[in-house]
Amino acid sequence: MAKLSQGWSAVSTRVAQVRHERSPGGESGTQPAGPATAPAGPSGQAGASSQGGSSVRARQATASRAAGQAGPVVAVTGAAGGLGLALTTRLAKSPLIGRVVAIDDHRGDVSGVTWRIVDIRDPALAGRLSGVDVVVHTDLDLSPESDARTRRAFNVRGAQTVLTAAAAGGVGRVVLVTSAMVYGARPENPVPLPEDAPLSAESDDSVVGDLLEIEHLAERSARAHLGLEISVARPAALVGAGVDTLMTRHFEAPRLLAVKGFAARWQFCHVDDLVSALELAAAGQVSGKFAVGCEGWLEQQQVEELSGLRRIELPAGLTFATAQRLHRAGITPAPVTDLRYVVYPWVVDTRVLREAGWQPAYDNA
Repeated sequence: MAKLSQGWSAVSTRVAQVRHERSPGGESGTQPAGPATAPAGPSGQAGASSQGGSSVRARQATASRAAGQAGPVVAVTGAAGGLGLALTTRLAKSPLIGRVVAIDDHRGDVSGVTWRIVDIRDPALAGRLSGVDVVVHTDLDLSPESDARTRRAFNVRGAQTVLTAAAAGGVGRVVLVTSAMVYGARPENPVPLPEDAPLSAESDDSVVGDLLEIEHLAERSARAHLGLEISVARPAALVGAGVDTLMTRHFEAPRLLAVKGFAARWQFCHVDDLVSALELAAAGQVSGKFAVGCEGWLEQQQVEELSGLRRIELPAGLTFATAQRLHRAGITPAPVTDLRYVVYPWVVDTRVLREAGWQPAYDNA
């Protein structure tokens, strides 16, 4: 919790803003940097270092070099900020990746990559994907403050254009990032949820509704473009510098909301761990639909002890009815369905990554 609290203290920085109409531009770049082993991150234990992801990358890079194989050319959308910036920076130094193409509506501060300036909703994106083997799509608006209709239009149109452009441009694989929230938060959920559990989230005007629609786009695209491999990363409750979500705001409140008769269980995913998982996906070491998060979960009592916050318990009927009235009146931006994620469990198993040798650098505490 001490490590993750650094993320909670930084949630006031909002990196996802409502997107306005943008104009496509050109391309610029520098020569790609030479391979370098990425530093191992901090582990869940104080003063220790996790070697899991680092050792996997080292073994795979050694094998590739011995076989004389170059890594794939990977394009990252949203590369100038947020998750995309963190991923672009890591891939530029990764021994698993041959070259990085950074895509955004403006150039970011990362060297050793090729910048291609374009609005991801523009069909011209297909031309910007020339020579690319893999696209990792991170350009999403997930801000709780965004207008729901504008946000939905950007997120869905962006993902749709990326998938169509990738197929048209001869890209072999696309990696999408949604959330484990697409499984839905329900009192009867098993803990943990298997990665092949049905997507039971409600399709409403929330951020989760956007992500659910992107999941449906992935399914349709896989059937329409048989030569395009599509992977989907589903992180648990995301934390880290600059993350601003319903989950992080829950820990800014003076009390932790709880529903009488139900015990919440908490699982987190640090941005750094999501980045390391996406690195493996970009390199083709994991594929399909996979969850990302810390091992295990925290009980409500543990969260209270670690955070120093006390709970306030309310009956379920009162809690959800009040939240619904506030949303309809325009007082709160989040629909009542979002409240389920702070009171009901949606812990996920990370079997696919675990079997690939990946380990999170952070734990839930």
